[in-house]
Amino acid sequence: MNNQELKIIACKIRHHIIDETHAAKAGHPGGSLSSTDIMTELYFEQMNVDPKNPDWKDRDRFVLSKGHCSPALYGALAEKGFFPVEDLITFRKTGSYLQGHPSMKHVPGVDMSTGSLGQGISAANGMALAAKTFGDNYRVYTILGDGEIQEGQVWEAAMFAAQYNLDNLCAVVDWNGLQIDGKIEDVMSPLPIDEKFNAFGWNVILVDAHDFDSLRDGFNKAKECKGKPTVLIAKSTKGKGVSFMENQASWHGVAPNDEQHKQAIEELDKELAELGGKM
Repeated sequence: MNNQELKIIACKIRHHIIDETHAAKAGHPGGSLSSTDIMTELYFEQMNVDPKNPDWKDRDRFVLSKGHCSPALYGALAEKGFFPVEDLITFRKTGSYLQGHPSMKHVPGVDMSTGSLGQGISAANGMALAAKTFGDNYRVYTILGDGEIQEGQVWEAAMFAAQYNLDNLCAVVDWNGLQIDGKIEDVMSPLPIDEKFNAFGWNVILVDAHDFDSLRDGFNKAKECKGKPTVLIAKSTKGKGVSFMENQASWHGVAPNDEQHKQAIEELDKELAELGGKM
């Protein structure tokens, strides 16, 4: 796909994120919006998946390690055709299969149930090791939050991936610099992120999380790397695409009210129209 098409899809996913969290009166819009372009690039250009056959054995796997950002994942899956877009409005509602954290038992296209931070990348390691053990060619992708990498389990997983030469694994750190309590360096600094992963034996690539040329180049270089896992350190903006949410830690886990929803949708509709797309 060309960049214009990817931007249109990303804008639609952001639209879904705002609608989902507003309808539920709960959720995590900030980190969902910052990871939207990454998910768009993965699902619409990088990953080999089939919405008509979600359990296809040879599909690439994706694990949303920061599972609270499910609104972005659900938006991407719906736009890809895994389930009806109309179902997104049931997000977090009683009886809906689209709960606050993704469930592999109930949501088509979800490869791992996540939510407890730090555990997703370990599951991704297991998938990547299984592929190597059984001679399968699929790749495994996972997105982590920059606050999430404060979890010790992440670094155990980092050691594991390097130890077993999991070059079919590509992790992405959504580096928006903010978590629920403020700036990551004020809470528990994981900086410098690139040097830490490098010290753990990973191939490290710095990318712009909101530039499709940069993301495409990073993922392509990850595929070319042999003998070690790759991590993309993706510099992003929390709340990207909605002016009053951008770079505001307060939007980590707060849903927009009616007035805020109206403003956000107006901004996104304007952007979508300028891109030549429509909902």
